[in-house]
Amino acid sequence: MKLTYSLFDPTGNRTILVQTPVPEAEQPRIAAKLMELEPETEQVGFYQEEGGIRLRMAGGEFCGNAAMSAAVLRATHSETEQLEAAVTVSGAKEPVRASVKLQPEGWWIGTVEMPKPKALTEVLLPGVGTVPVVEFDGIAHVILEQPLPRPLAERSAPEWCEKLSADALGLLFLDMRSGGLTPLVYVPAAGTLCWEKSCASGTTAVGYYLAKQQGEPVTATLRQPGGVLKIAADPDGNLMLTGAVRQLETKTIDI
Repeated sequence: MKLTYSLFDPTGNRTILVQTPVPEAEQPRIAAKLMELEPETEQVGFYQEEGGIRLRMAGGEFCGNAAMSAAVLRATHSETEQLEAAVTVSGAKEPVRASVKLQPEGWWIGTVEMPKPKALTEVLLPGVGTVPVVEFDGIAHVILEQPLPRPLAERSAPEWCEKLSADALGLLFLDMRSGGLTPLVYVPAAGTLCWEKSCASGTTAVGYYLAKQQGEPVTATLRQPGGVLKIAADPDGNLMLTGAVRQLETKTIDI
């Protein structure tokens, strides 16, 4: 089949958005093939414009970076330099509001109203003790303020994901003093385990955790391997994420 897809760089979190309709059952296989062809890619989503902007990630998870990228793709199709729209994304019960604006340098600034968390709990996990877990529809995030050796983290992610009965799991290595965040994301349905350059839902989880800790609204700027994401959060779970998106190129291939 001929497949058209676009490449995006939202804060280093390289994302493919497939524009050709692909049956859901075939999406994990197609995503795996595309990630082989584009080895710097960290995730794949399947994009539609029929009935509004619709995005399904290959593993059925939610992704704020991909939602911003989808809004940029829609703005490009509309030949507009500014867009605000609702984006229906896998892993979120309701559409999320996203806005993007083209900058003079050629990249886009994007803002997404992120889904509210389902819960913030303290969970006892093997090897790290009791740690905070922020659960969203589609993904749960474990916040770790102490480092783990990478091989141990990579072994632990699938085990913890199963223990928490999560659709997907993020391990968020947070350095409160420097404001640094290093995310490891495991998506079993897509068969991916990736040290991501940035993680939108992980950034959101940290913002919510801090707001609950402090009992008041917070704004946090978190430096990640691919750049900076900013989250405004309050203890009620109102969450607004801001980041940057570069649209790279569009390709059509036989697959």
